[in-house]
Amino acid sequence: MLNEKRINLNADLGESFGPWVMGDDAALLDVVASANLACGFHAGDPEVMRRTVAACVAKGVSIGAHPSYADLQGFGRRALKLSAAEIENLVAYQVGALAGIAALEGGQVSHVKPHGALNNQSCVDAGIAAAIARAVKAVDPQLILLAPAASALLLAGRDAGLRVVEEIFADRAYQDDGQLALRATPGAMVHGAAACAAHVQAMLAEQALIALSGRRIPTAIGSICVHGDGAEAVTVAHHLRQVLESAGWTIAPLPALA
Repeated sequence: MLNEKRINLNADLGESFGPWVMGDDAALLDVVASANLACGFHAGDPEVMRRTVAACVAKGVSIGAHPSYADLQGFGRRALKLSAAEIENLVAYQVGALAGIAALEGGQVSHVKPHGALNNQSCVDAGIAAAIARAVKAVDPQLILLAPAASALLLAGRDAGLRVVEEIFADRAYQDDGQLALRATPGAMVHGAAACAAHVQAMLAEQALIALSGRRIPTAIGSICVHGDGAEAVTVAHHLRQVLESAGWTIAPLPALA
């Protein structure tokens, strides 16, 4: 039986592009157990992907694909209107690209986590969620789907027979419907290592999302994300890991949970 106090800590990495650097991936890979790597559509390129995969392999961090809409200029945060088939294609394309790069370094993609607007839409749109789940399953039915807690994507993954892990965000606040608060909303971003840790501890203690209004939305929690592009990312991740381990949690890669 798995330790009931086992949890995953992940970060979105590999988001540099050419000579432009985003985040401190090397420092975060010393802290997290799983990494979600950009696949070239919102950030990243083949060189960045391979370097990041190699670093993950060296650190024993499990590798995930982080597919998005084709939106480099908007960092994948702008919603596009695509058909279900187009969404299946773009997800399969990006997961396959990372799988090929991972093979060059003797690594393997173990999970998929959509990025930005694609992820946000999949939380509330059952059609988009189902298209993502179909694509993931078609590429490899053994892939783990890392899905936001209390989302349509979570349900679609389960319906497709995928292994699914529920994710919460350390540095983002929630709306009453369980979706992430819009970035322009006051309080949407949780700032400071202590505040992020308290936010996570409260949700873990209640096994629920806690909205800005105080509303509780019960959910299982298997993984915690720290966004790698934030200025406080490394400090937040270090502090959060220390707090979790002090509370008796074991930090584990996603394949050890699903």
